[in-house]
Amino acid sequence: MTRKKILTIVGARPQFIKAAAISRAFKSHPGIEEQIVHTGQHYDANMSDVFFKELGIPAPKHRLELGGGSHGKMTGRMLEELEKIFLAEKPDAVLIYGDTNSTLAGALAAVKIHIPVIHVEAGLRSFNRKMPEEINRILSDQVSEILLCPTQVSVDNLKAEGIKNNVHMVGDVMHDATLYAIEKTKNNKALLEKLGIAGKPFAVCTMHRAENTDDLERFDQLIRFLEQQATEQDIIFTVHPRTRNLMTDRGITPKGLHLIDPVGYFDLHTLLQHCELVLTDSGGLQKEAYFHRKPCITMRDETEWVETIESGWNRLWTADDWVGERGNIADYGTGNAADISVQLIAQFLSNSTSDNRSK
Repeated sequence: MTRKKILTIVGARPQFIKAAAISRAFKSHPGIEEQIVHTGQHYDANMSDVFFKELGIPAPKHRLELGGGSHGKMTGRMLEELEKIFLAEKPDAVLIYGDTNSTLAGALAAVKIHIPVIHVEAGLRSFNRKMPEEINRILSDQVSEILLCPTQVSVDNLKAEGIKNNVHMVGDVMHDATLYAIEKTKNNKALLEKLGIAGKPFAVCTMHRAENTDDLERFDQLIRFLEQQATEQDIIFTVHPRTRNLMTDRGITPKGLHLIDPVGYFDLHTLLQHCELVLTDSGGLQKEAYFHRKPCITMRDETEWVETIESGWNRLWTADDWVGERGNIADYGTGNAADISVQLIAQFLSNSTSDNRSK
Protein backbone atom coordinates (compact mmCIF):
# COMPACT_ATOMS: atom_id res chain seq x y z
CA MET A 1 0.00 0.00 0.00
CA THR A 2 1.30 3.43 -0.93
CA ARG A 3 1.79 5.61 2.11
CA LYS A 4 -0.09 8.90 2.12
CA LYS A 5 2.12 11.94 2.48
CA ILE A 6 1.16 14.92 4.63
CA LEU A 7 3.16 18.13 4.79
CA THR A 8 2.70 19.89 8.14
CA ILE A 9 3.28 23.65 8.15
CA VAL A 10 4.55 25.25 11.36
CA GLY A 11 6.24 28.51 12.17
CA ALA A 12 5.29 29.75 15.64
CA ARG A 13 5.15 28.49 19.23
CA PRO A 14 1.44 27.45 19.36
CA GLN A 15 1.88 25.43 16.18
CA PHE A 16 4.92 23.60 17.52
CA ILE A 17 2.94 22.57 20.59
CA LYS A 18 -0.09 21.32 18.65
CA ALA A 19 2.12 19.65 16.04
CA ALA A 20 3.90 17.69 18.76
CA ALA A 21 0.64 16.13 19.92
CA ILE A 22 -0.56 15.36 16.39
CA SER A 23 2.84 13.98 15.34
CA ARG A 24 2.83 11.56 18.26
CA ALA A 25 -0.61 10.36 17.13
CA PHE A 26 0.57 9.96 13.52
CA LYS A 27 3.08 7.37 14.69
CA SER A 28 0.23 4.92 15.22
CA HIS A 29 -0.74 5.16 11.53
CA PRO A 30 1.97 3.48 9.43
CA GLY A 31 0.06 4.34 6.25
CA ILE A 32 0.76 8.05 6.76
CA GLU A 33 4.09 9.75 6.19
CA GLU A 34 4.37 13.18 7.81
CA GLN A 35 6.97 15.74 6.82
CA ILE A 36 7.45 19.00 8.70
CA VAL A 37 7.94 22.33 6.95
CA HIS A 38 9.16 25.11 9.27
CA THR A 39 8.61 28.58 7.80
CA GLY A 40 10.89 30.29 10.29
CA GLN A 41 8.19 32.75 11.38
CA HIS A 42 9.60 32.53 14.94
CA TYR A 43 13.30 32.68 14.21
CA ASP A 44 14.54 33.27 17.76
CA ALA A 45 16.12 30.05 19.05
CA ASN A 46 14.37 30.38 22.42
CA MET A 47 11.01 30.54 20.65
CA SER A 48 11.60 27.88 18.00
CA ASP A 49 14.46 25.40 18.24
CA VAL A 50 13.88 24.67 21.92
CA PHE A 51 10.35 23.45 21.22
CA PHE A 52 11.47 20.93 18.61
CA LYS A 53 14.10 19.60 21.00
CA GLU A 54 11.90 19.44 24.09
CA LEU A 55 8.72 18.16 22.46
CA GLY A 56 10.34 15.55 20.24
CA ILE A 57 8.86 16.99 17.04
CA PRO A 58 10.42 15.36 13.95
CA ALA A 59 13.16 17.53 12.49
CA PRO A 60 11.80 19.67 9.64
CA LYS A 61 12.53 18.28 6.19
CA HIS A 62 12.24 21.81 4.86
CA ARG A 63 13.29 24.82 6.88
CA LEU A 64 12.70 28.32 5.59
CA GLU A 65 14.06 31.48 7.23
CA LEU A 66 11.19 33.81 6.45
CA GLY A 67 10.48 35.56 9.77
CA GLY A 68 10.39 39.33 10.04
CA GLY A 69 8.97 42.02 7.80
CA SER A 70 5.40 43.20 7.29
CA HIS A 71 2.46 40.81 7.19
CA GLY A 72 2.21 41.11 3.41
CA LYS A 73 5.92 40.63 2.83
CA MET A 74 6.16 37.66 5.18
CA THR A 75 3.05 35.93 3.85
CA GLY A 76 4.02 36.54 0.23
CA ARG A 77 7.51 35.11 0.67
CA MET A 78 6.09 32.07 2.44
CA LEU A 79 3.49 31.55 -0.26
CA GLU A 80 6.17 31.55 -2.97
CA GLU A 81 8.52 29.17 -1.17
CA LEU A 82 5.82 26.78 0.05
CA GLU A 83 4.41 26.45 -3.46
CA LYS A 84 7.85 25.32 -4.67
CA ILE A 85 8.01 22.70 -1.92
CA PHE A 86 4.47 21.45 -2.58
CA LEU A 87 5.14 21.07 -6.30
CA ALA A 88 8.31 19.11 -5.59
CA GLU A 89 6.91 16.92 -2.80
CA LYS A 90 3.41 16.35 -4.27
CA PRO A 91 1.75 15.65 -0.90
CA ASP A 92 -1.69 14.10 -0.53
CA ALA A 93 -2.65 16.85 1.92
CA VAL A 94 -1.27 19.90 3.70
CA LEU A 95 -1.89 20.27 7.44
CA ILE A 96 -2.09 23.75 8.96
CA TYR A 97 -2.57 24.95 12.54
CA GLY A 98 -4.23 27.97 14.06
CA ASP A 99 -4.08 31.50 12.71
CA THR A 100 -0.58 32.74 11.87
CA ASN A 101 0.85 34.04 8.59
CA SER A 102 2.35 30.56 8.14
CA THR A 103 -1.18 29.11 8.40
CA LEU A 104 -2.58 31.34 5.69
CA ALA A 105 0.40 30.94 3.38
CA GLY A 106 0.23 27.16 3.66
CA ALA A 107 -3.50 27.15 2.96
CA LEU A 108 -3.29 29.41 -0.10
CA ALA A 109 -0.23 27.72 -1.58
CA ALA A 110 -1.90 24.30 -1.31
CA VAL A 111 -5.41 25.12 -2.51
CA LYS A 112 -4.15 26.98 -5.59
CA ILE A 113 -2.50 23.78 -6.83
CA HIS A 114 -5.42 21.56 -5.76
CA ILE A 115 -3.90 19.96 -2.68
CA PRO A 116 -6.44 19.34 0.14
CA VAL A 117 -5.97 21.50 3.22
CA ILE A 118 -6.56 20.19 6.76
CA HIS A 119 -7.06 22.89 9.39
CA VAL A 120 -6.51 22.02 13.04
CA GLU A 121 -8.17 24.53 15.39
CA ALA A 122 -10.68 25.67 12.78
CA GLY A 123 -13.67 27.91 13.40
CA LEU A 124 -12.28 30.25 16.05
CA ARG A 125 -13.52 33.83 15.80
CA SER A 126 -12.78 36.94 17.85
CA PHE A 127 -15.01 38.99 15.51
CA ASN A 128 -12.30 41.65 15.44
CA ARG A 129 -11.12 41.99 11.86
CA LYS A 130 -8.41 44.42 12.88
CA MET A 131 -6.53 41.40 14.18
CA PRO A 132 -4.33 39.81 11.48
CA GLU A 133 -5.02 36.45 13.10
CA GLU A 134 -8.75 36.84 12.52
CA ILE A 135 -8.25 37.34 8.78
CA ASN A 136 -5.89 34.36 8.66
CA ARG A 137 -8.51 32.16 10.36
CA ILE A 138 -11.38 33.19 8.13
CA LEU A 139 -9.51 32.74 4.86
CA SER A 140 -7.88 29.47 5.91
CA ASP A 141 -11.24 27.99 6.92
CA GLN A 142 -12.81 29.00 3.62
CA VAL A 143 -10.32 26.94 1.59
CA SER A 144 -9.88 23.96 3.93
CA GLU A 145 -11.12 20.49 3.01
CA ILE A 146 -11.21 19.14 6.59
CA LEU A 147 -11.96 21.44 9.53
CA LEU A 148 -11.07 20.09 12.96
CA CYS A 149 -12.72 22.26 15.63
CA PRO A 150 -11.90 22.46 19.34
CA THR A 151 -15.37 23.48 20.57
CA GLN A 152 -19.04 23.55 19.64
CA VAL A 153 -18.82 27.34 19.38
CA SER A 154 -16.20 26.99 16.65
CA VAL A 155 -18.44 24.51 14.80
CA ASP A 156 -21.32 26.98 15.07
CA ASN A 157 -19.14 29.82 13.77
CA LEU A 158 -18.37 27.84 10.64
CA LYS A 159 -22.01 26.91 10.16
CA ALA A 160 -22.96 30.58 10.35
CA GLU A 161 -20.49 31.23 7.51
CA GLY A 162 -21.95 28.43 5.40
CA ILE A 163 -19.18 25.91 6.07
CA LYS A 164 -20.75 22.57 7.00
CA ASN A 165 -18.98 19.77 5.10
CA ASN A 166 -16.16 17.83 6.75
CA VAL A 167 -16.48 19.88 9.94
CA HIS A 168 -15.64 17.88 13.07
CA MET A 169 -15.57 18.79 16.75
CA VAL A 170 -12.55 16.95 18.15
CA GLY A 171 -11.67 18.78 21.37
CA ASP A 172 -8.59 20.86 22.02
CA VAL A 173 -5.20 19.49 20.98
CA MET A 174 -3.60 21.94 23.41
CA HIS A 175 -5.20 19.94 26.23
CA ASP A 176 -3.35 16.84 25.03
CA ALA A 177 -0.11 18.81 24.95
CA THR A 178 -0.61 20.31 28.42
CA LEU A 179 -1.29 16.94 30.04
CA TYR A 180 1.94 15.68 28.45
CA ALA A 181 3.83 18.71 29.80
CA ILE A 182 2.38 18.35 33.31
CA GLU A 183 3.58 14.78 33.49
CA LYS A 184 7.06 15.76 32.24
CA THR A 185 7.49 18.65 34.69
CA LYS A 186 5.72 17.53 37.86
CA ASN A 187 8.99 17.37 39.83
CA ASN A 188 10.80 20.25 38.12
CA LYS A 189 11.58 23.16 40.45
CA ALA A 190 15.03 24.22 39.22
CA LEU A 191 13.69 27.30 37.42
CA LEU A 192 11.74 28.40 40.49
CA GLU A 193 14.87 28.20 42.59
CA LYS A 194 16.91 30.05 39.96
CA LEU A 195 14.37 32.89 39.90
CA GLY A 196 14.11 32.95 43.70
CA ILE A 197 10.37 32.26 43.73
CA ALA A 198 10.23 28.70 45.05
CA GLY A 199 7.47 28.54 47.64
CA LYS A 200 6.43 32.16 47.01
CA PRO A 201 3.24 33.48 45.40
CA PHE A 202 3.76 34.89 41.91
CA ALA A 203 2.03 35.56 38.60
CA VAL A 204 3.20 34.76 35.05
CA CYS A 205 2.93 37.34 32.27
CA THR A 206 3.44 37.37 28.49
CA MET A 207 2.61 40.09 25.95
CA HIS A 208 3.45 40.06 22.26
CA ARG A 209 0.44 40.75 20.01
CA ALA A 210 0.73 43.54 17.47
CA GLU A 211 -2.50 45.14 18.72
CA ASN A 212 -0.71 45.77 22.03
CA THR A 213 2.83 46.53 20.87
CA ASP A 214 2.07 48.63 17.77
CA ASP A 215 -0.27 51.03 19.58
CA LEU A 216 2.08 52.97 21.85
CA GLU A 217 -0.68 54.57 23.94
CA ARG A 218 -2.26 51.17 24.54
CA PHE A 219 1.12 49.65 25.34
CA ASP A 220 1.73 52.32 27.98
CA GLN A 221 -1.71 51.63 29.49
CA LEU A 222 -0.97 47.92 29.69
CA ILE A 223 2.40 48.52 31.33
CA ARG A 224 0.70 50.69 33.97
CA PHE A 225 -1.90 47.95 34.44
CA LEU A 226 0.85 45.37 34.99
CA GLU A 227 2.66 47.67 37.42
CA GLN A 228 -0.55 47.95 39.42
CA GLN A 229 -0.94 44.16 39.44
CA ALA A 230 2.68 43.88 40.62
CA THR A 231 1.79 45.74 43.82
CA GLU A 232 -0.30 42.72 44.80
CA GLN A 233 2.17 39.93 43.92
CA ASP A 234 5.44 39.29 42.12
CA ILE A 235 5.09 39.03 38.34
CA ILE A 236 7.46 36.96 36.22
CA PHE A 237 7.27 38.60 32.79
CA THR A 238 8.68 36.40 30.01
CA VAL A 239 9.43 39.08 27.43
CA HIS A 240 8.91 38.47 23.72
CA PRO A 241 11.76 39.91 21.57
CA ARG A 242 9.35 42.40 19.95
CA THR A 243 8.19 43.61 23.36
CA ARG A 244 11.70 43.88 24.75
CA ASN A 245 12.86 45.89 21.72
CA LEU A 246 9.93 48.26 22.20
CA MET A 247 10.76 48.73 25.89
CA THR A 248 14.41 49.38 25.04
CA ASP A 249 13.60 51.84 22.27
CA ARG A 250 11.24 53.80 24.54
CA GLY A 251 13.34 53.58 27.67
CA ILE A 252 10.63 51.71 29.59
CA THR A 253 11.61 49.84 32.75
CA PRO A 254 8.37 48.52 34.31
CA LYS A 255 8.26 48.85 38.08
CA GLY A 256 7.86 45.68 40.10
CA LEU A 257 8.08 43.27 37.15
CA HIS A 258 10.75 40.57 36.96
CA LEU A 259 11.71 40.56 33.28
CA ILE A 260 13.17 37.33 31.86
CA ASP A 261 13.83 36.03 28.35
CA PRO A 262 11.32 33.63 26.79
CA VAL A 263 11.58 30.22 28.43
CA GLY A 264 11.30 26.73 27.00
CA TYR A 265 8.01 24.90 26.83
CA PHE A 266 8.51 22.76 29.90
CA ASP A 267 9.91 25.67 31.94
CA LEU A 268 6.80 27.67 31.08
CA HIS A 269 4.61 24.84 32.32
CA THR A 270 6.65 24.69 35.51
CA LEU A 271 5.78 28.37 36.05
CA LEU A 272 2.13 27.68 35.24
CA GLN A 273 1.97 24.81 37.70
CA HIS A 274 3.21 26.93 40.60
CA CYS A 275 1.84 30.41 39.84
CA GLU A 276 -1.33 31.93 41.25
CA LEU A 277 -2.32 34.04 38.21
CA VAL A 278 -1.64 34.34 34.48
CA LEU A 279 -1.65 37.63 32.56
CA THR A 280 -1.36 37.32 28.80
CA ASP A 281 -2.50 38.35 25.33
CA SER A 282 -1.76 34.87 23.98
CA GLY A 283 -4.66 32.71 22.86
CA GLY A 284 -2.83 29.51 23.70
CA LEU A 285 -1.75 30.62 27.15
CA GLN A 286 -5.34 31.47 28.10
CA LYS A 287 -6.20 27.81 27.64
CA GLU A 288 -3.00 26.50 29.21
CA ALA A 289 -3.86 28.57 32.29
CA TYR A 290 -7.26 26.85 32.39
CA PHE A 291 -5.74 23.39 31.93
CA HIS A 292 -3.58 24.14 34.99
CA ARG A 293 -6.71 25.51 36.69
CA LYS A 294 -5.17 28.94 37.19
CA PRO A 295 -7.16 32.18 36.80
CA CYS A 296 -6.18 34.29 33.81
CA ILE A 297 -6.42 37.97 32.89
CA THR A 298 -6.39 38.42 29.12
CA MET A 299 -4.89 41.71 27.96
CA ARG A 300 -7.12 42.08 24.94
CA ASP A 301 -10.55 43.59 24.26
CA GLU A 302 -12.03 40.23 23.26
CA THR A 303 -11.10 36.56 23.12
CA GLU A 304 -11.92 33.76 20.72
CA TRP A 305 -11.88 31.38 23.71
CA VAL A 306 -15.23 32.53 25.07
CA GLU A 307 -15.65 29.34 27.10
CA THR A 308 -12.85 30.40 29.44
CA ILE A 309 -14.69 33.64 30.20
CA GLU A 310 -18.07 31.95 30.67
CA SER A 311 -16.59 29.34 33.01
CA GLY A 312 -15.07 31.98 35.27
CA TRP A 313 -11.41 31.07 34.70
CA ASN A 314 -10.58 34.00 32.43
CA ARG A 315 -11.46 37.69 32.23
CA LEU A 316 -10.51 40.60 30.03
CA TRP A 317 -8.20 43.19 31.58
CA THR A 318 -10.94 45.80 31.21
CA ALA A 319 -13.39 43.75 33.32
CA ASP A 320 -13.67 44.31 37.05
CA ASP A 321 -13.73 40.65 38.04
CA TRP A 322 -14.21 37.07 36.88
CA VAL A 323 -17.78 35.86 36.42
CA GLY A 324 -19.62 32.80 37.65
CA GLU A 325 -18.44 29.59 39.24
CA ARG A 326 -15.18 28.13 37.99
CA GLY A 327 -16.24 24.90 36.36
CA ASN A 328 -15.10 22.36 33.80
CA ILE A 329 -15.09 23.14 30.06
CA ALA A 330 -16.36 19.88 28.62
CA ASP A 331 -15.82 20.85 24.96
CA TYR A 332 -12.04 20.78 25.36
CA GLY A 333 -12.18 17.01 25.77
CA THR A 334 -10.24 14.62 27.95
CA GLY A 335 -6.84 14.76 26.28
CA ASN A 336 -7.43 12.60 23.20
CA ALA A 337 -8.11 15.30 20.60
CA ALA A 338 -4.95 14.43 18.67
CA ASP A 339 -5.95 10.76 18.31
CA ILE A 340 -9.46 11.72 17.15
CA SER A 341 -8.00 14.20 14.66
CA VAL A 342 -5.55 11.71 13.17
CA GLN A 343 -8.26 9.07 12.85
CA LEU A 344 -10.39 11.52 10.86
CA ILE A 345 -7.42 12.52 8.72
CA ALA A 346 -6.56 8.87 8.01
CA GLN A 347 -10.18 8.17 7.09
CA PHE A 348 -10.25 11.13 4.72
CA LEU A 349 -7.01 10.10 3.03
CA SER A 350 -8.12 6.48 2.65
CA ASN A 351 -11.39 7.56 1.04
CA SER A 352 -9.72 10.06 -1.28
CA THR A 353 -9.66 8.93 -4.89
CA SER A 354 -7.10 11.51 -5.95
CA ASP A 355 -3.37 11.08 -5.68
CA ASN A 356 -1.68 14.47 -5.77
CA ARG A 357 1.73 12.90 -6.31
CA SER A 358 0.69 11.87 -9.82
CA LYS A 359 -0.29 15.43 -10.77
